[in-house]
Amino acid sequence: MQPVIRFENVGKLYRLGTVGTGTLSHDLRRWWITSVMRKEDPYLKIGETNDRSTKGNSDYVYALKDINLEVQEGDVLGIIGKNGAGKSTLLKLLSRVTAPTTGKIYTKGRIASLLEVGTGFHPELTGRENIYMNGCILGMKRWEIDKKLDEIVDFSGCERYIDTPVKRYSSGMMVRLGFAVAAHLDPEILVVDEVLAVGDAEFQKKAIGKMKDVSRGEGRTVLFVSHNMSAVKNLCKNGVILNNGTIKFIASAEDCVDRYLQDSERINIITQTTIKSGHRRNRDNCFTEIEFLEAKILNDAANIGTDEPLEIVAIVKRNKMSIERCQYTVSIKDEDNRVVQGFLTKPLYIPPGVSIFKVHFRITNHGLTKRRYKVDLVAGSKDFSEGSRNYDRVEDVLSFDIKYYNKKDKKEYLIWNKSWGAILHNNELIDGQITY
Repeated sequence: MQPVIRFENVGKLYRLGTVGTGTLSHDLRRWWITSVMRKEDPYLKIGETNDRSTKGNSDYVYALKDINLEVQEGDVLGIIGKNGAGKSTLLKLLSRVTAPTTGKIYTKGRIASLLEVGTGFHPELTGRENIYMNGCILGMKRWEIDKKLDEIVDFSGCERYIDTPVKRYSSGMMVRLGFAVAAHLDPEILVVDEVLAVGDAEFQKKAIGKMKDVSRGEGRTVLFVSHNMSAVKNLCKNGVILNNGTIKFIASAEDCVDRYLQDSERINIITQTTIKSGHRRNRDNCFTEIEFLEAKILNDAANIGTDEPLEIVAIVKRNKMSIERCQYTVSIKDEDNRVVQGFLTKPLYIPPGVSIFKVHFRITNHGLTKRRYKVDLVAGSKDFSEGSRNYDRVEDVLSFDIKYYNKKDKKEYLIWNKSWGAILHNNELIDGQITY
Protein backbone atom coordinates (compact mmCIF):
# COMPACT_ATOMS: atom_id res chain seq x y z
CA MET A 1 0.00 0.00 0.00
CA GLN A 2 1.29 3.44 -0.95
CA PRO A 3 1.72 5.69 2.12
CA VAL A 4 -0.04 9.06 2.13
CA ILE A 5 2.84 10.68 4.07
CA ARG A 6 6.52 9.84 3.70
CA PHE A 7 9.50 11.55 5.35
CA GLU A 8 12.88 10.76 3.79
CA ASN A 9 15.96 11.79 5.81
CA VAL A 10 14.22 15.00 6.86
CA GLY A 11 16.16 17.46 8.99
CA LYS A 12 15.59 21.01 10.16
CA LEU A 13 18.52 23.17 11.26
CA TYR A 14 18.13 26.38 13.22
CA ARG A 15 20.63 28.95 14.34
CA LEU A 16 20.39 30.03 17.96
CA GLY A 17 20.40 33.69 18.80
CA THR A 18 20.34 36.16 15.92
CA VAL A 19 18.59 35.57 12.60
CA GLY A 20 20.71 34.38 9.67
CA THR A 21 24.26 33.05 9.99
CA GLY A 22 25.46 36.04 11.96
CA THR A 23 27.35 38.10 9.37
CA LEU A 24 26.97 39.10 5.72
CA SER A 25 30.13 37.19 4.83
CA HIS A 26 28.65 33.97 6.31
CA ASP A 27 25.42 34.45 4.37
CA LEU A 28 27.31 35.05 1.11
CA ARG A 29 29.53 32.03 1.74
CA ARG A 30 26.53 29.78 2.38
CA TRP A 31 24.79 31.06 -0.78
CA TRP A 32 27.90 30.57 -2.91
CA ILE A 33 28.57 27.03 -1.70
CA THR A 34 24.98 25.79 -1.82
CA SER A 35 23.53 27.69 -4.80
CA VAL A 36 26.50 28.17 -7.13
CA MET A 37 28.85 25.30 -6.30
CA ARG A 38 25.94 22.92 -5.51
CA LYS A 39 27.70 21.50 -2.46
CA GLU A 40 26.45 20.61 1.00
CA ASP A 41 25.74 23.48 3.37
CA PRO A 42 28.89 23.79 5.53
CA TYR A 43 26.84 24.85 8.55
CA LEU A 44 24.98 21.53 8.57
CA LYS A 45 28.20 19.80 9.57
CA ILE A 46 28.47 21.68 12.84
CA GLY A 47 24.83 21.39 13.93
CA GLU A 48 24.40 19.78 17.34
CA THR A 49 21.66 17.58 18.78
CA ASN A 50 18.66 19.53 20.01
CA ASP A 51 19.02 18.97 23.75
CA ARG A 52 17.42 22.03 25.35
CA SER A 53 18.67 21.14 28.85
CA THR A 54 22.41 21.37 28.11
CA LYS A 55 24.74 24.10 26.90
CA GLY A 56 26.45 23.28 23.58
CA ASN A 57 29.49 24.49 21.70
CA SER A 58 27.74 25.36 18.44
CA ASP A 59 25.22 28.04 17.56
CA TYR A 60 23.43 25.58 15.25
CA VAL A 61 21.04 22.88 16.42
CA TYR A 62 18.95 20.26 14.64
CA ALA A 63 15.33 20.66 15.69
CA LEU A 64 14.84 17.48 13.62
CA LYS A 65 17.45 15.15 12.17
CA ASP A 66 17.30 12.01 10.01
CA ILE A 67 13.52 11.58 10.22
CA ASN A 68 12.34 8.58 8.19
CA LEU A 69 8.66 7.86 8.62
CA GLU A 70 5.72 6.51 6.62
CA VAL A 71 2.03 6.97 7.47
CA GLN A 72 -0.61 4.84 5.78
CA GLU A 73 -4.03 6.01 4.65
CA GLY A 74 -6.60 5.94 7.44
CA ASP A 75 -3.98 5.70 10.17
CA VAL A 76 -4.22 7.78 13.36
CA LEU A 77 -0.65 8.47 14.44
CA GLY A 78 0.10 9.80 17.89
CA ILE A 79 3.32 11.81 18.19
CA ILE A 80 4.58 12.18 21.76
CA GLY A 81 7.73 13.43 23.45
CA LYS A 82 9.04 16.01 25.86
CA ASN A 83 8.77 19.74 25.27
CA GLY A 84 11.34 20.71 22.64
CA ALA A 85 11.57 17.20 21.19
CA GLY A 86 10.57 18.43 17.70
CA LYS A 87 6.89 17.47 17.55
CA SER A 88 5.56 20.86 16.47
CA THR A 89 8.45 21.34 14.05
CA LEU A 90 7.55 18.04 12.40
CA LEU A 91 3.96 19.15 11.89
CA LYS A 92 5.03 22.58 10.63
CA LEU A 93 7.20 20.92 8.00
CA LEU A 94 4.32 18.69 6.99
CA SER A 95 1.95 21.67 6.83
CA ARG A 96 4.53 23.66 4.79
CA VAL A 97 4.69 26.45 7.34
CA THR A 98 8.45 26.08 7.01
CA ALA A 99 10.69 24.07 4.70
CA PRO A 100 13.02 21.22 5.69
CA THR A 101 16.76 21.91 5.66
CA THR A 102 17.54 18.40 4.43
CA GLY A 103 15.48 15.58 2.98
CA LYS A 104 12.07 15.50 1.35
CA ILE A 105 8.46 15.12 2.44
CA TYR A 106 5.91 13.43 0.14
CA THR A 107 2.18 13.81 0.79
CA LYS A 108 -0.92 12.63 -1.00
CA GLY A 109 -4.08 14.67 -0.53
CA ARG A 110 -5.18 17.91 1.02
CA ILE A 111 -3.83 18.78 4.49
CA ALA A 112 -5.80 20.66 7.16
CA SER A 113 -3.68 21.86 10.07
CA LEU A 114 -4.58 23.10 13.52
CA LEU A 115 -1.19 23.87 15.01
CA GLU A 116 -2.11 26.35 17.74
CA VAL A 117 -4.98 28.36 19.11
CA GLY A 118 -6.51 30.50 16.36
CA THR A 119 -4.36 29.17 13.54
CA GLY A 120 -5.18 31.07 10.36
CA PHE A 121 -7.80 33.29 11.98
CA HIS A 122 -7.88 37.03 11.41
CA PRO A 123 -8.81 38.70 14.71
CA GLU A 124 -10.85 41.49 13.07
CA LEU A 125 -13.03 39.10 11.07
CA THR A 126 -16.09 37.40 12.51
CA GLY A 127 -16.28 33.69 13.15
CA ARG A 128 -18.40 33.21 10.02
CA GLU A 129 -15.95 35.16 7.86
CA ASN A 130 -13.02 33.18 9.24
CA ILE A 131 -14.77 29.92 8.37
CA TYR A 132 -15.00 31.03 4.73
CA MET A 133 -11.44 32.33 4.71
CA ASN A 134 -10.03 29.09 6.13
CA GLY A 135 -12.13 27.08 3.72
CA CYS A 136 -10.70 29.01 0.76
CA ILE A 137 -7.17 28.51 2.06
CA LEU A 138 -7.84 24.76 2.18
CA GLY A 139 -9.05 24.84 -1.42
CA MET A 140 -12.79 24.60 -0.85
CA LYS A 141 -15.35 26.22 -3.12
CA ARG A 142 -17.84 28.65 -1.65
CA TRP A 143 -20.77 26.32 -2.28
CA GLU A 144 -18.95 23.55 -0.41
CA ILE A 145 -18.48 25.81 2.61
CA ASP A 146 -22.13 26.87 2.40
CA LYS A 147 -23.13 23.22 2.55
CA LYS A 148 -21.02 22.53 5.67
CA LEU A 149 -21.54 25.86 7.46
CA ASP A 150 -24.42 24.88 9.75
CA GLU A 151 -22.66 21.65 10.74
CA ILE A 152 -19.42 23.52 11.54
CA VAL A 153 -21.18 26.15 13.65
CA ASP A 154 -23.18 23.51 15.52
CA PHE A 155 -20.09 21.44 16.28
CA SER A 156 -18.16 24.46 17.55
CA GLY A 157 -20.90 25.45 19.99
CA CYS A 158 -20.25 29.14 19.21
CA GLU A 159 -23.48 29.93 17.34
CA ARG A 160 -24.30 32.94 19.50
CA TYR A 161 -20.94 34.55 18.73
CA ILE A 162 -20.55 33.47 15.10
CA ASP A 163 -21.01 37.03 13.81
CA THR A 164 -18.69 38.55 16.43
CA PRO A 165 -15.00 39.29 15.66
CA VAL A 166 -12.88 36.40 16.92
CA LYS A 167 -10.60 38.81 18.83
CA ARG A 168 -13.38 38.79 21.44
CA TYR A 169 -13.44 34.99 21.68
CA SER A 170 -11.89 33.14 24.58
CA SER A 171 -9.01 30.76 23.78
CA GLY A 172 -11.38 27.81 24.23
CA MET A 173 -13.88 29.25 21.74
CA MET A 174 -11.07 29.87 19.24
CA VAL A 175 -10.01 26.23 19.52
CA ARG A 176 -13.59 25.01 19.14
CA LEU A 177 -14.14 27.01 15.97
CA GLY A 178 -10.72 26.25 14.51
CA PHE A 179 -11.07 22.52 15.08
CA ALA A 180 -14.60 22.51 13.68
CA VAL A 181 -13.37 24.12 10.46
CA ALA A 182 -10.37 21.80 10.09
CA ALA A 183 -12.38 18.65 10.78
CA HIS A 184 -15.39 19.40 8.56
CA LEU A 185 -13.74 20.64 5.39
CA ASP A 186 -12.92 17.10 4.21
CA PRO A 187 -9.12 17.04 4.36
CA GLU A 188 -7.38 13.82 3.42
CA ILE A 189 -4.87 14.53 6.19
CA LEU A 190 -5.78 16.21 9.48
CA VAL A 191 -2.90 17.58 11.59
CA VAL A 192 -3.71 18.48 15.21
CA ASP A 193 -1.10 19.86 17.60
CA GLU A 194 -1.94 20.02 21.32
CA VAL A 195 -5.06 22.09 20.89
CA LEU A 196 -7.40 19.93 22.95
CA ALA A 197 -5.61 20.96 26.15
CA VAL A 198 -7.35 24.36 25.96
CA GLY A 199 -10.84 22.99 25.45
CA ASP A 200 -13.17 21.83 28.19
CA ALA A 201 -14.02 18.18 28.90
CA GLU A 202 -17.13 18.24 26.72
CA PHE A 203 -15.23 19.59 23.72
CA GLN A 204 -12.33 17.15 24.18
CA LYS A 205 -14.73 14.23 24.15
CA LYS A 206 -16.51 15.58 21.06
CA ALA A 207 -13.23 16.32 19.25
CA ILE A 208 -11.78 12.86 19.92
CA GLY A 209 -15.03 11.30 18.70
CA LYS A 210 -14.90 13.38 15.53
CA MET A 211 -11.28 12.38 14.83
CA LYS A 212 -12.25 8.73 15.29
CA ASP A 213 -15.09 9.16 12.79
CA VAL A 214 -12.80 10.96 10.34
CA SER A 215 -10.18 8.20 10.46
CA ARG A 216 -12.26 5.05 10.81
CA GLY A 217 -15.50 5.98 9.11
CA GLU A 218 -14.13 8.14 6.31
CA GLY A 219 -10.66 6.56 5.97
CA ARG A 220 -8.78 9.82 6.44
CA THR A 221 -5.39 10.18 8.07
CA VAL A 222 -4.84 12.00 11.39
CA LEU A 223 -1.56 13.12 13.00
CA PHE A 224 -2.18 13.92 16.63
CA VAL A 225 0.31 15.59 19.00
CA SER A 226 -0.64 15.70 22.67
CA HIS A 227 0.73 15.42 26.19
CA ASN A 228 -2.53 13.79 27.26
CA MET A 229 -1.51 10.14 27.28
CA SER A 230 -5.07 8.92 27.84
CA ALA A 231 -6.23 10.74 24.69
CA VAL A 232 -3.34 9.29 22.67
CA LYS A 233 -4.18 5.76 23.82
CA ASN A 234 -7.88 6.25 23.28
CA LEU A 235 -7.63 7.80 19.82
CA CYS A 236 -4.46 6.59 18.10
CA LYS A 237 -3.62 3.26 16.57
CA ASN A 238 0.13 3.78 16.16
CA GLY A 239 2.61 6.05 17.85
CA VAL A 240 6.01 7.71 17.53
CA ILE A 241 8.26 8.96 20.33
CA LEU A 242 10.50 11.90 19.45
CA ASN A 243 13.54 12.69 21.57
CA ASN A 244 15.94 15.58 20.94
CA GLY A 245 14.82 15.85 17.32
CA THR A 246 15.16 12.17 16.39
CA ILE A 247 12.78 9.22 16.30
CA LYS A 248 13.37 7.14 19.41
CA PHE A 249 10.61 4.53 19.19
CA ILE A 250 7.86 3.49 16.75
CA ALA A 251 5.17 1.01 17.78
CA SER A 252 1.49 0.83 18.67
CA ALA A 253 0.09 3.79 20.59
CA GLU A 254 -0.30 1.67 23.73
CA ASP A 255 3.34 0.54 23.66
CA CYS A 256 4.61 4.05 22.87
CA VAL A 257 2.75 5.62 25.79
CA ASP A 258 3.96 2.91 28.18
CA ARG A 259 7.54 3.33 26.96
CA TYR A 260 7.37 7.13 27.22
CA LEU A 261 5.98 7.04 30.74
CA GLN A 262 8.59 4.52 31.82
CA ASP A 263 11.44 6.62 30.41
CA SER A 264 10.17 9.99 31.64
CA GLU A 265 9.11 8.85 35.10
CA ARG A 266 11.69 6.18 35.86
CA ILE A 267 13.57 8.44 38.26
CA ASN A 268 10.33 9.68 39.78
CA ILE A 269 9.22 6.40 41.29
CA ILE A 270 8.77 7.18 44.98
CA THR A 271 9.67 4.14 47.07
CA GLN A 272 10.36 5.88 50.37
CA THR A 273 9.51 9.30 51.69
CA THR A 274 9.51 11.42 54.81
CA ILE A 275 6.13 13.10 55.02
CA LYS A 276 6.49 16.84 55.42
CA SER A 277 4.21 19.83 55.35
CA GLY A 278 4.71 20.05 51.58
CA HIS A 279 2.69 16.89 51.00
CA ARG A 280 -0.95 17.33 50.15
CA ARG A 281 -2.86 16.44 53.32
CA ASN A 282 -6.56 16.27 53.95
CA ARG A 283 -7.78 16.14 57.53
CA ASP A 284 -11.34 16.41 58.79
CA ASN A 285 -11.62 19.56 60.89
CA CYS A 286 -7.84 19.60 61.34
CA PHE A 287 -7.80 16.54 63.61
CA THR A 288 -4.19 15.71 64.50
CA GLU A 289 -4.64 12.76 66.86
CA ILE A 290 -2.93 10.45 64.35
CA GLU A 291 -0.44 11.50 61.67
CA PHE A 292 1.87 9.79 59.16
CA LEU A 293 5.60 10.49 59.44
CA GLU A 294 7.19 8.18 56.87
CA ALA A 295 6.17 5.61 54.25
CA LYS A 296 8.06 2.97 52.30
CA ILE A 297 7.37 0.27 49.70
CA LEU A 298 9.17 -2.96 50.57
CA ASN A 299 8.90 -4.39 47.03
CA ASP A 300 11.13 -3.47 44.10
CA ALA A 301 8.82 -0.59 43.14
CA ALA A 302 9.97 -0.54 39.52
CA ASN A 303 9.39 -4.24 38.94
CA ILE A 304 6.32 -5.55 40.80
CA GLY A 305 4.43 -8.52 39.38
CA THR A 306 0.68 -8.79 38.93
CA ASP A 307 0.52 -11.68 41.41
CA GLU A 308 3.16 -10.34 43.84
CA PRO A 309 1.89 -9.12 47.23
CA LEU A 310 2.24 -5.36 47.65
CA GLU A 311 3.90 -4.50 50.96
CA ILE A 312 3.95 -0.99 52.44
CA VAL A 313 5.23 0.19 55.81
CA ALA A 314 4.15 3.50 57.35
CA ILE A 315 5.60 5.20 60.42
CA VAL A 316 2.70 6.69 62.39
CA LYS A 317 2.58 9.05 65.37
CA ARG A 318 -0.19 9.10 67.96
CA ASN A 319 -0.54 12.60 69.40
CA LYS A 320 -3.57 11.84 71.59
CA MET A 321 -2.99 8.85 73.83
CA SER A 322 -6.73 8.27 74.36
CA ILE A 323 -6.98 6.98 70.77
CA GLU A 324 -6.78 3.20 71.15
CA ARG A 325 -7.83 1.97 67.72
CA CYS A 326 -7.50 3.27 64.17
CA GLN A 327 -8.29 2.00 60.69
CA TYR A 328 -5.88 2.54 57.81
CA THR A 329 -6.61 2.71 54.08
CA VAL A 330 -4.30 2.25 51.10
CA SER A 331 -5.87 4.12 48.17
CA ILE A 332 -4.32 3.37 44.75
CA LYS A 333 -4.72 5.82 41.85
CA ASP A 334 -3.83 5.71 38.16
CA GLU A 335 -1.90 8.31 36.13
CA ASP A 336 -5.03 10.46 35.84
CA ASN A 337 -5.58 10.55 39.64
CA ARG A 338 -8.57 8.24 39.49
CA VAL A 339 -8.92 5.78 42.35
CA VAL A 340 -8.83 2.27 40.90
CA GLN A 341 -8.36 0.24 44.07
CA GLY A 342 -8.83 0.86 47.76
CA PHE A 343 -7.94 -1.44 50.65
CA LEU A 344 -9.01 -1.02 54.27
CA THR A 345 -7.63 -2.65 57.42
CA LYS A 346 -9.71 -3.74 60.35
CA PRO A 347 -9.43 -1.42 63.39
CA LEU A 348 -5.91 -1.93 64.73
CA TYR A 349 -5.17 -1.76 68.44
CA ILE A 350 -2.44 0.66 69.57
CA PRO A 351 -0.65 -0.58 72.74
CA PRO A 352 -0.75 1.73 75.80
CA GLY A 353 2.13 4.18 76.16
CA VAL A 354 3.19 3.88 72.50
CA SER A 355 3.30 7.16 70.58
CA ILE A 356 5.29 6.19 67.44
CA PHE A 357 4.73 2.84 65.72
CA LYS A 358 4.84 1.07 62.34
CA VAL A 359 1.85 -0.11 60.35
CA HIS A 360 2.74 -2.92 57.96
CA PHE A 361 0.30 -3.35 55.03
CA ARG A 362 0.37 -6.60 53.07
CA ILE A 363 -1.99 -6.67 50.05
CA THR A 364 -1.94 -10.20 48.66
CA ASN A 365 -4.58 -9.77 45.96
CA HIS A 366 -4.35 -6.25 44.58
CA GLY A 367 -5.72 -7.11 41.12
CA LEU A 368 -3.64 -4.42 39.38
CA THR A 369 -2.51 -4.70 35.77
CA LYS A 370 0.61 -3.39 34.03
CA ARG A 371 1.03 0.38 34.42
CA ARG A 372 2.12 3.05 36.95
CA TYR A 373 0.23 3.78 40.16
CA LYS A 374 0.30 6.30 43.02
CA VAL A 375 -0.58 5.70 46.67
CA ASP A 376 -2.60 7.72 49.17
CA LEU A 377 -2.51 6.74 52.84
CA VAL A 378 -5.45 7.39 55.16
CA ALA A 379 -5.74 7.03 58.94
CA GLY A 380 -9.32 7.18 60.13
CA SER A 381 -11.85 6.35 62.80
CA LYS A 382 -15.02 4.36 62.31
CA ASP A 383 -16.36 5.01 65.81
CA PHE A 384 -20.03 5.70 65.18
CA SER A 385 -20.51 7.17 68.66
CA GLU A 386 -18.20 10.03 67.70
CA GLY A 387 -18.79 9.88 63.98
CA SER A 388 -16.46 8.73 61.20
CA ARG A 389 -13.46 11.00 60.64
CA ASN A 390 -10.11 11.15 58.88
CA TYR A 391 -7.24 11.85 61.24
CA ASP A 392 -4.75 12.11 58.39
CA ARG A 393 -4.70 11.59 54.64
CA VAL A 394 -1.49 11.99 52.61
CA GLU A 395 -1.81 12.08 48.81
CA ASP A 396 0.70 10.78 46.25
CA VAL A 397 3.03 9.68 49.02
CA LEU A 398 4.39 6.66 47.09
CA SER A 399 4.40 5.33 43.53
CA PHE A 400 5.23 2.04 41.83
CA ASP A 401 5.03 0.11 38.56
CA ILE A 402 3.32 -3.18 37.85
CA LYS A 403 5.70 -4.54 35.21
CA TYR A 404 5.21 -8.23 34.53
CA TYR A 405 2.90 -11.24 34.66
CA ASN A 406 3.66 -14.47 36.45
CA LYS A 407 4.30 -16.94 33.64
CA LYS A 408 3.52 -19.90 35.91
CA ASP A 409 0.07 -18.56 36.60
CA LYS A 410 -2.33 -19.82 33.94
CA LYS A 411 -4.77 -16.97 34.54
CA GLU A 412 -5.01 -14.42 31.78
CA TYR A 413 -4.80 -10.94 33.24
CA LEU A 414 -7.00 -8.35 31.60
CA ILE A 415 -5.32 -5.17 30.37
CA TRP A 416 -7.51 -2.47 31.85
CA ASN A 417 -8.51 0.26 29.43
CA LYS A 418 -8.90 3.72 30.98
CA SER A 419 -11.88 4.43 28.74
CA TRP A 420 -13.86 1.97 30.88
CA GLY A 421 -13.62 4.38 33.79
CA ALA A 422 -12.34 3.97 37.33
CA ILE A 423 -12.61 0.55 38.96
CA LEU A 424 -13.23 1.10 42.65
CA HIS A 425 -12.93 -1.79 45.07
CA ASN A 426 -12.94 -0.44 48.60
CA ASN A 427 -14.51 -3.11 50.78
CA GLU A 428 -11.79 -5.73 51.20
CA LEU A 429 -10.03 -5.94 54.55
CA ILE A 430 -6.29 -6.41 54.21
CA ASP A 431 -3.60 -7.61 56.54
CA GLY A 432 -2.29 -4.84 58.75
CA GLN A 433 0.03 -5.16 61.72
CA ILE A 434 1.29 -2.66 64.27
CA THR A 435 4.85 -2.94 65.56
CA TYR A 436 6.84 -0.56 67.69
